[in-house]
Amino acid sequence: MGHMQRLSRRAFVFGSAAVAGGVAFGAYGRVEAAAPAAGDNPLAAGLGPNSVSFNPWVEISPEKITLIAQHADIGQGVGSVQPIMIAEEMDLDPGQFEIRFAGPSPAYFNTGFADEFAPFVAADQSPAAEEARAKTLEWLRQSGLQMTGGSSTIPDTYEKLRVAGAVARETLKAAAAKRSGVAVADLRTQSGHVILPDGSKIAYVALAAEASKIPPVLDAQPRDPSKWRMLGKPMMRLDVRSKVMGELKFGIDMKMDGMLYASVKLNPAKGQPLKSYDASKARVMPGVKNILEIKNGVAVIATNSWYAMKAVDAIACEWAPSAYPAEQADHWKVLESSFKPEFLGKEWRKIGDIEAGLKAGTRVEAEYRAPYVAHQPLEPLNGIGLVTDKGMEIWVGHQSPRFVQYVAATAIGLKPEQVTFHNQWTGGSFGHRLEYENVRVLAEIANQMKGTPIKLVFSREEDFLQDIPRQIAIARHRGSVDKSKIVAADLQLASTAPLKGLLERSGTPSKDPDGQLAAGLWNVYYDIPNFRATSYEARGLSPSTTWRSVGASTSGFFTESFIDELIHAAGLDPMKARIAMCTVPHYRKVLETVAEMSDWKGPLGNGRGRGVAFVESFGTPTAEVVEVTATPEGIRIDKVWVAVDVGKVVDPVNFENQVQGGVIWGLGHAINCELTYAKGAVQQTNYNHHEAMRIYQCPVIEVRGLENDPKVRGVGEPPVPPAAPALANAIFAATGKRIREMPFNKFIDFV
Repeated sequence: MGHMQRLSRRAFVFGSAAVAGGVAFGAYGRVEAAAPAAGDNPLAAGLGPNSVSFNPWVEISPEKITLIAQHADIGQGVGSVQPIMIAEEMDLDPGQFEIRFAGPSPAYFNTGFADEFAPFVAADQSPAAEEARAKTLEWLRQSGLQMTGGSSTIPDTYEKLRVAGAVARETLKAAAAKRSGVAVADLRTQSGHVILPDGSKIAYVALAAEASKIPPVLDAQPRDPSKWRMLGKPMMRLDVRSKVMGELKFGIDMKMDGMLYASVKLNPAKGQPLKSYDASKARVMPGVKNILEIKNGVAVIATNSWYAMKAVDAIACEWAPSAYPAEQADHWKVLESSFKPEFLGKEWRKIGDIEAGLKAGTRVEAEYRAPYVAHQPLEPLNGIGLVTDKGMEIWVGHQSPRFVQYVAATAIGLKPEQVTFHNQWTGGSFGHRLEYENVRVLAEIANQMKGTPIKLVFSREEDFLQDIPRQIAIARHRGSVDKSKIVAADLQLASTAPLKGLLERSGTPSKDPDGQLAAGLWNVYYDIPNFRATSYEARGLSPSTTWRSVGASTSGFFTESFIDELIHAAGLDPMKARIAMCTVPHYRKVLETVAEMSDWKGPLGNGRGRGVAFVESFGTPTAEVVEVTATPEGIRIDKVWVAVDVGKVVDPVNFENQVQGGVIWGLGHAINCELTYAKGAVQQTNYNHHEAMRIYQCPVIEVRGLENDPKVRGVGEPPVPPAAPALANAIFAATGKRIREMPFNKFIDFV
């Protein structure tokens, strides 16, 4: 932990050259010389008179205090917890500050990816693993990778935002000391004020001008968690009221004077061009102002979105054929033929002698499958773009601000710095808003409508058609058991590469094996003497991208289902065997906790069954128990117990909500959802074709957060991967039927 703390402090320093009144302060000359881009404070340029910014996260003017949310809020609540971490240190109360999303800047590089990108499993904290993570962190700093994703927000910000708040607090006290003549040691802070010994107080906003003229107190220390007022305790999210009352403005709610509206029809064979089109019917429809040809489709510009959508539907298009198999059956055939050396991604882990191990005892083999699935956030893709002779401004909710600049600029021949990005609140993402379909199209349209703000809204059907889905995958696993023990497990996976595809579309192509294909495959923490995990990267299929929990969403299902099969073949209890085999003490505690929560005592009988699954994803170990009953109408999911170790629970209410939401997301997609292709286009174009779990199907979900991990971990994605295997294992326990392919409703009915 100590090493990580030093790294995080450095990360804060790199992004913390405070600027006030034109004077830069921050004594990091050598560091800044090595990393000048990350050393800039992006808030400095926009400061008004008598205002101060201590670092990239705190801005104080004589009128207000503004705290910067570095990570995008895509419904996961970080638009609340980020400012609260700063406010905790500054002794600010909710309502005493405004929140603004960060603009594009290398100062906001994501330190939280260091653990995920380093080639070591999360539980490995050896010197070699920590050194690799330190090098990865340095690469992140050099690249200025600014991205929300991978459950990295809390790991990234847990220390640096608290330090940012502490620096602001102590510098304001120093300013108050200079004004009052009272020693800093005799001052304290409370509710946005510096309190003097006689009880009089000075508001922070009244100290902005003086604070801008003194060096910041850079050695300020964040408070011990035992002294927290808000963090670690149940608290209301700052955005709850405005969302419940319908007051919060999402990206799709934005309006501008003189704005026109756009809707698009793009080649449903993703990425392929338009051959020809007939817009004669659309041109005479109400509200239509213009019809434009864009790179792979057409756009209608109208006086409102409804007119634009109706008119674009009336355009007849001839499309170029797809570059991937037109029919779904051929997608599976490509995967089936990808278990060959020429498609080898990487042998991620090898322990013992796998072939000798497979020859010992009873052999078990199984093939598992997972389909493409859509992201389907409630808010469809949208955005507002304005192109002028000076450049482009774009208002859109996105998880990668700097890549938005790059993609928009590249689409219309600008330099990235000519694109000004304004991030927005978004109504869900699940990985959808790491892609750029709307950004590129909006740039092309706005460039043809220079001087006019253009609001683009994808119809629900277009959003489904153009969504770049979760990877499709097949696993072929082999193993053996001997004398009531698992002696070998050979895990092989063929899949499209989600992270490589995303990086390529972001302008940062990688030749390395896709690390996300190893997630849930190689990070197995069971004592299996002969173990191997290998991935193969299928080519020529539909592009795929990151989807909530990414590789672990499929590999977690494959691996934990197969482990369950091996345990059954060994004649062992699924829970007791996992606890006995788990090699990491605090991971074992997670399993022990979920066993205690569910009062696990073995088989239930009478058509009832429980299944357990344990998956570590993004560094967070998560164990889930699902209990089901086989009824005449189908499987009923009765209850789910979840134990998660995140090192530190900073927002207990949001933590519980994230876990429960992740479980429902994982169960719903395992039961019901898949995207299939016909004639090059996806066949499921709305929610009625791609149903999530219904409210009446949702079980009671009991959650417990543990704090034994030496590092602080995220929780947005880790509850998803164990849900499907825990359900499949429960169904086996209740019925004796093994389900090895998602969605499960192809093989069994659900209530």
